[in-house]
Amino acid sequence: MSRPDIHADDYALTLNTSKDMLACMRAGKLDSVSIVPNMSCFEACMALFYEEIPKLPFLPLLSVHLDFVEGRSLAGKEAVPDLTKPDSGLMGLGWGGLFSASYLPGKRKKIKTQLKREIKAQIARTQEAIEKCMAIAKKAGVSCKQKGIRIDSHQHAHMIPVVWEAVLEVISEEGYEVEYIRNSKEVLGVFLTDVSLYKTYRPVNFVKNRLLALYSYKVDRYCRVHGMEQMYLWGLVMSGRMDRQRIGKLYGKMQKKAGKDERRLEILFHPGLTLPEEVTSEIAGEAAQDFYLRGDRHVEMDAVLNMKW
Repeated sequence: MSRPDIHADDYALTLNTSKDMLACMRAGKLDSVSIVPNMSCFEACMALFYEEIPKLPFLPLLSVHLDFVEGRSLAGKEAVPDLTKPDSGLMGLGWGGLFSASYLPGKRKKIKTQLKREIKAQIARTQEAIEKCMAIAKKAGVSCKQKGIRIDSHQHAHMIPVVWEAVLEVISEEGYEVEYIRNSKEVLGVFLTDVSLYKTYRPVNFVKNRLLALYSYKVDRYCRVHGMEQMYLWGLVMSGRMDRQRIGKLYGKMQKKAGKDERRLEILFHPGLTLPEEVTSEIAGEAAQDFYLRGDRHVEMDAVLNMKW
């Protein structure tokens, strides 16, 4: 049974988020990290990262965290007018808008065309930074196992049909060598094996689990055809509070299920806390209150730093 991949999302969401995640990296506790490419603090956060790399025990695998629901368009509002808010370059269509566009034939083609422009811009910016990270690591003698491009997304938006199609077309057109695309496929049954935990789950997260499960089969198929490792994700039902106590109760069962199905388990954390003064128009107010500003982020950081895998 392979060791799980301990992953953290949202590097470069805010400066303090990034500092918390760097602390986890210095402790050697993160196997992989996703980088948000379209926040104004991106360059400052990456400068912190570059400076820290020579001090790290190893360089985690680094993914492009495609973001269509927050931040600013990197392609520019003129290139993606239907993805941005009126009179600004802020991303504005949101998860619901992308979802509905997937099932509206008259809108789907136009949205996909614009998504491809944004995806290319976000991958290009992030990959330039990732390649610089790899070069610094090599020069400093820091271990780095990354080979190709790794892709996931904010709020798992790449799983939405129109976004998924756009991502695959960009990969083909640009000739990207992709080594990983997150499959947000989470086993539901394991969460139902411990009755004592039932009241600790948020009902909305079960909806998220089931919806993404419906879209997971196409990702399975793509990974199988392209020789990528199959995976399970753990971080949907418990999204917002991946704490040590509940992880400890379910970890053995989750690993056993992944091993039985010959899948690698990716355990998803958000260990970076956003400070109130960092909340700008680039960040959705509801998300800030429900997730980014909550002390639960330090509960997740505690789990990353102190769990024994």
